[in-house]
Amino acid sequence: MKKVIYFALVLFLITACSSRRVTRIDTDLVTDVSGRWNDTDSRLVAQKMISECLGGSWLMRYHDRYGDKPTVIVGSVQNRSYEHIDATTFMKDIEREFVNNGAIRIVASVSERSDLRDERWSQQGFASPETRTALRNEFGAQFMMMGTITSIIDEASGVRVVYYQVDLELLDIETTEKVWMATEKIKKVIE
Repeated sequence: MKKVIYFALVLFLITACSSRRVTRIDTDLVTDVSGRWNDTDSRLVAQKMISECLGGSWLMRYHDRYGDKPTVIVGSVQNRSYEHIDATTFMKDIEREFVNNGAIRIVASVSERSDLRDERWSQQGFASPETRTALRNEFGAQFMMMGTITSIIDEASGVRVVYYQVDLELLDIETTEKVWMATEKIKKVIE
């Protein structure tokens, strides 16, 4: 009995003292360890959907009518899946794709605007007149992008299939008209 306890203690100490190996990899590398929604899914879905959005007829109609870039705010993306998904990461991926393309203007989110407004007000009292930013010069958005992430799980005999659906809509803020909609689907088999 003492030998068993001694062996268990030695085994515990060996495993407890063993070091963990961490390897850094390229963030653009497709990785899928658990089968759950991950950074690769977020990035690839955002790239594809924003490419579709910017190729949509709504943008050409806007340019034809106003001759300028439309201004878009990325609103909420609701996570209605079975797992925890940080929708903020996905929203930032969407904003980055829009900004880097340059075909439209992206304005700050509600929380970001609050911080910017606080800073502008602070500058009015503390910054020199030559360097302070002016009040009431924000771009008003004509469109808001909103969406949902949903999932369905099917599981039997040790095999699990996870289906994700991302729906995005671009809405005219003034008229509430839906000017563009798209769906992106991902299906993963986990064995």
